This record gives sequence, structure tokens and C-alpha cells, in this order.
Amino acid sequence: MTRNYQRELDLLISSLDKPPRLLLHACCAPCASYVLEYLSDYFDITLFFYNPNIDSFEEYEKRLAELARLVNTLPHKNNIEIINGEYTPHVFFNASLGLENEPERGKRCDKCFYLRLEETVKAAKADDFDYFCTTLSISPHKNAALLNKIGEELAEKYGIPYLPSDFKKKGGYLRSIELSKKYNLYRQNFCGCRFSKDSAGEINE
Repeated sequence: MTRNYQRELDLLISSLDKPPRLLLHACCAPCASYVLEYLSDYFDITLFFYNPNIDSFEEYEKRLAELARLVNTLPHKNNIEIINGEYTPHVFFNASLGLENEPERGKRCDKCFYLRLEETVKAAKADDFDYFCTTLSISPHKNAALLNKIGEELAEKYGIPYLPSDFKKKGGYLRSIELSKKYNLYRQNFCGCRFSKDSAGEINE
């Protein structure tokens, strides 16, 4: 039976009696927009901007600045902060060795998801967060079941629960587009790495 991650998240939220601390990996401001609007009513959120896949430092800085602008502009009930993870493109390229010719949504992307989520859970473990998660499932091009599988494997390994989620559900992706227009967010046409940039005509955020 296919799991309904959105329903699982709704059930978890309904059981909360106070805002837990959530370390939320964020890839960019447009993807974070709806997720923050939705979750900030229920969680104290720290955004973790760790994306060594981004193809240049200029692009990295641009996305980080837009994320900070969004946090400073978007109304939110509970706390939202940002941690800037280290920009380490060599880590991504090492993980991608032998997978350079993989298609988008192939094995290279699986490695990239694992890399970013593992760094997120390590940071969550170091600072005693209650949950960790990622905004990546907001995109219709990202496999929510795979992201949740990776997240749950890492949760078991490091002892920090992964927040079940498929943020594209309940109109989440469409709402992220609306919020991107409302706040005039920079909306890139590729996921981040040079491989996705080369195929930007086929796959984008």
C-alpha cells in the first residue's frame, strides 16, 4: 500500500502540544515559501542551507540571500532562523563520480539527496533538534517516497526523527508559485548542479 506522507504529517501535527524544534533543509526560497507558511504555525524552525550541489558560489550566495529575504518578509507565528552550511562543492562531485551521465532523477540525484539529508541530520543531532526534514518534496520533480525513505534510514542511524512529508500535496506546489510571485522571489530554472543546468530545458524546480 502506498503511504500517504501528508496524512501522517497531519496526524503528527494534531498530536503536538507545543512547537517542537525542526531543522529544515532548504534548497531555495521558492521551495521553502509554502513549507514555512505551513509549518511555522506548528514548529520552531531553523532552516539549514546546505547545498554543495549548487554549480557556483555566485548562485549559492544568490539563493541564500533570497532565503534570508523570505524569512524576513514572510509572516510566521513561531520562530524561524537560518544556518548557512558550508559550501563544499568538492563533496558533491566526489559523490557524483561515475554518475556524471546519469539522467535527471537518476542515481546521481539519489546520492545528492542522501548527502544533503545526512549533513542535515548530523546538524540536528549536534544541537538536539526534535525533528529534521527537507523542503525538496515540494517539487513535482522530486520523489517524495525516496526522500522519506532516506530520511527514515538516517533517523534510525542518528536517533533524530524524520518529519514525514510530501509538501507538494494539498496544493503546496501551486501555493509556492503564488508566494514566489507575491514576494518576487528569484526562481531558478534548474535544481542546482551543473548537470541539471545542462538539462534545464527538461527539468527544473
